[in-house]
Amino acid sequence: MELQSEIKNLKGIGPKKQAALKKIGVSSIEDLLFLYPRDYEDRRNLKSIDLLKEGENAVICAKIQLIIKSRKNFGKKQILRILVEDSTGAIEIVFFQMTYLEKTLMRDQEYIFFGKIASRNGRLQMIQPDFHIFEGKTENQILPIYPLTLGLTQKELRKWQAAIKPFIAQLNEFLPEEIIKKNRLCSFTYAMMNIHFPQSPQKLKEAKFRLVFNELFLLQTGLMLTKNCLTMQQKGISFSDQINVLDFIRSFPYSLTKAQLRVISEINKDMESSHVMNRLVQGDVGSGKTAVAAVSIFKAVKSGFQVAMMAPTELLAKQHYEGLKEQFNAFNVKVGFLSGSLTEKQKKQVLFELEQGNIQLLIGTHALIQKRVVFKNLGLVITDEQHRFGVNQRTLLTEKGQHPDVLVMTATPIPRTLAIILYGDLDYSVIDEMPPGRKSIETKALSPMQREQAYAFLIAEVKQGRQAYVVAPLIEESETMECQSAVSAFEEFQIKYPQIRAGLLYGTMKQSEKDKIMQAFYERELDILFATVVIEVGINVPNATVMLIENAERFGLAQLHQLRGRVGRGTERSYCLLIADQKNELAKERAKIMAQSNDGFFIAEKDLKLRGPGEFFGMRQHGIPELKIADLGKHIRILETVKKESISILECDPFLKEPDHALLRMKIEKMFENVENIGI
Repeated sequence: MELQSEIKNLKGIGPKKQAALKKIGVSSIEDLLFLYPRDYEDRRNLKSIDLLKEGENAVICAKIQLIIKSRKNFGKKQILRILVEDSTGAIEIVFFQMTYLEKTLMRDQEYIFFGKIASRNGRLQMIQPDFHIFEGKTENQILPIYPLTLGLTQKELRKWQAAIKPFIAQLNEFLPEEIIKKNRLCSFTYAMMNIHFPQSPQKLKEAKFRLVFNELFLLQTGLMLTKNCLTMQQKGISFSDQINVLDFIRSFPYSLTKAQLRVISEINKDMESSHVMNRLVQGDVGSGKTAVAAVSIFKAVKSGFQVAMMAPTELLAKQHYEGLKEQFNAFNVKVGFLSGSLTEKQKKQVLFELEQGNIQLLIGTHALIQKRVVFKNLGLVITDEQHRFGVNQRTLLTEKGQHPDVLVMTATPIPRTLAIILYGDLDYSVIDEMPPGRKSIETKALSPMQREQAYAFLIAEVKQGRQAYVVAPLIEESETMECQSAVSAFEEFQIKYPQIRAGLLYGTMKQSEKDKIMQAFYERELDILFATVVIEVGINVPNATVMLIENAERFGLAQLHQLRGRVGRGTERSYCLLIADQKNELAKERAKIMAQSNDGFFIAEKDLKLRGPGEFFGMRQHGIPELKIADLGKHIRILETVKKESISILECDPFLKEPDHALLRMKIEKMFENVENIGI
């Protein structure tokens, strides 16, 4: 057998086991080798039951005294309860959906149990532990705990890992020797041996550090290599340096901030170079990203090229269209609009004018990436609220031109530490200054007992001619989650306040229905909009002054900040009311942070610390391969070190063509092989 051999060649793996392994991403011997443990069972520290504490993972050796199968369904979960004891006391062990164990576990038999200790009604329990029969002696070892799926056991995975242990010696070192020495890394084979068969906690720590370093280094170097392939190998458009953007900037009815002018300068430099621009502009809600985009559009159009601007919702696209059309009228720039809601006749007219080159700026939704959309001379692509589009969609749009420049914008604050990974293939600009005179949004945390008070305030604002949002975490009531739904909140409100015009919006509605309701709210035909997080982006209603969020503990900080950003867009003072479970410590901490700051970047950094990177975006959508062992929230320092090493190696060898880097490039290509359009 070889590393690439199919997993079915391993003894004991038939069709059923092969299918189960495939579910956890294992198809070959190599895949199994890189299936890292999710935790470890330290059997060197056997604990007596009387010393167990809530919240810890523990190993006990205990005899089964009683087995009780629950005959009731708890949320459709069958529960098996087992009472076990040692010489110091007894504890209940609980298994969910594993009632078949009733036939295999034996009374009066001693077992080793490893699991998490919880508390219920003041009594300790061990929940869903790993276990095996005690064979008369304690084991002085640290055992790996692997991710499982139905049809697999820890015992089987440990047995198979032991069987392929000799393959570890076949793994080749791919990191340059100087990087290994400089960062005091253990060898690759040492790391792989100790991640599966740790000889001590210290050796396990060394192994983890090396493998996290490996993964982040491959990821960061791969993204930078992608950028090099896109910008250095492909000849881009050199936009004219004779276009005077200052004349256009002077036409604005307000002065641009220093941050906006700095970002415009960075974009200007990119556009005039012969390399393809791939730049992210990140700025908080209201920081003026659209004004920056308008300047880049002006430069492209006056250089003789067309521009495509894509937004995630029809309402946001229309708002861009209306604003930019008015702004460009004085400069003889023809602006077009394209979305699914246009009639076929209207679409044909737009497409004809676009192909003829009469439309210089086309603004629209996903409709822009359709095959029949043909540009005469596309030079610049702009995507708004970038995290709502995948890498594939961005690529489809850029393929409508000959290596056009790309500008992506997001109002979702991302900590710099996370942005260097999520947007590692892009240059990065930040508008970190708000226009003068913008009022901060007053944020208050309220308990469920104060809900009536919150709604009374909201209604008072509506009676003064303002509008408001009410956001709930669910569309409909759930049996398993005790929280308000958008539908129930809407229906209750309609019964209680029939005189107030309210609308309901949620993600699974047809796009045409969503657009119709958002348009009605925008045109003040509705006073209150009840919604799920579908309104997180893509709606700009300056008259809305109140954002009321039900069960705010169900949202992360970044999401709360995005929702809050839907208000405070006009001249009136605005408010964000967070109704949250005050007993939830995490919710209290979030509410405190929201109340003390309107700075999205500060909030994003706090969110990363509180919840980790999972709160931000699914990574695959950004062209990022799945991480198996690294955690962007925990391993920030390693990430920063890795970035320096990646820059250093690519400065000397931008495309990793040197023979010494051949293996490194192969590893990167392997890591990114399932990511579409990565460009390596």
